[in-house]
Amino acid sequence: MKMEENELRQAMAVLETYDAQLDALNRQIRLLQVSLEDTTRARETFKALANAKEGDDILVPVGASSFIPAKVTGKKTVIVGIGNRLSTEKDLGEAVEFMDVHVSELTKAIREAAGALGEIEKMAAELSAAVQNEYQYRQQSLQ
Repeated sequence: MKMEENELRQAMAVLETYDAQLDALNRQIRLLQVSLEDTTRARETFKALANAKEGDDILVPVGASSFIPAKVTGKKTVIVGIGNRLSTEKDLGEAVEFMDVHVSELTKAIREAAGALGEIEKMAAELSAAVQNEYQYRQQSLQ
């Protein structure tokens, strides 16, 4: 395939755009995965607390692979972040359900972002191959 000079420049610009989109999607996926891990950890902590008896000693995760020891009280409510720096008190059952929904939403968002990433990678690979072929054609024409 023979490309005109302006077509080649446009193809290179599109490749740069694809590269920027791929970087942004990779960052988005990493952030979503961190949020998913955090949400899953909170859900599992809530489940463990729900199964604990009053007076039991437990370890509560506080982030960075760190835990604090705590004694379970009879109160079975927790404070849950609901977005935009807002929190609310929920009983453990509601909190687990809330986290289940959040885990599902995050998993779906990761799956969709990964799908978009795959599509852009495919388009970028095809365009990159066409540009490479054009450069090879031009190189051979000079010899």
